[in-house]
Amino acid sequence: MLDKRKLLDAVRARVVGQLDALLKSQQSSQAGATHEETRAEDPKDTRATEASYLARGLADRVEQLRGELDRLRALDLPDFGAESSIGLGALVRVEEEQGEDGETEGQGGSMTYFLLPAGGGESLVASRTEVRVLSPSSPLGRKLLGLEVGDEFGLDLPRGRVVLSVVEIA
Repeated sequence: MLDKRKLLDAVRARVVGQLDALLKSQQSSQAGATHEETRAEDPKDTRATEASYLARGLADRVEQLRGELDRLRALDLPDFGAESSIGLGALVRVEEEQGEDGETEGQGGSMTYFLLPAGGGESLVASRTEVRVLSPSSPLGRKLLGLEVGDEFGLDLPRGRVVLSVVEIA
């Protein structure tokens, strides 16, 4: 399976990049909120209020990203064996089950997921394998928690319900 440490480092780097970009936006927004040109020219002028709302929202998102980065930095990646159940830090490969005719019912193939406390929604490529980051609070993350190799579970997708099987945990 793939190197979880390198994948985790890549997710951390992406969160750091998002945080840096957001900090620049926040600083610019705060400067704009207090700039002389945003002062109300009449009672119905809301530029300053809108600028302060934006600055507050960006500040909240900065704190959220800092928390995510702290959780990613604190994560001690556990080793999962063939008998392990899926938990935080697991790298999981699932395959779509085949129908009675031997064909996969939908698009088929396998998918690889990395269950992390933050960074959900990120998509990485390692050794020509796409790895999607899931948080344990996401619908799919909740379904995977506690499963073992060989376990099957259903998932409702826009193309219909599919049955997936856990084939590898690392």
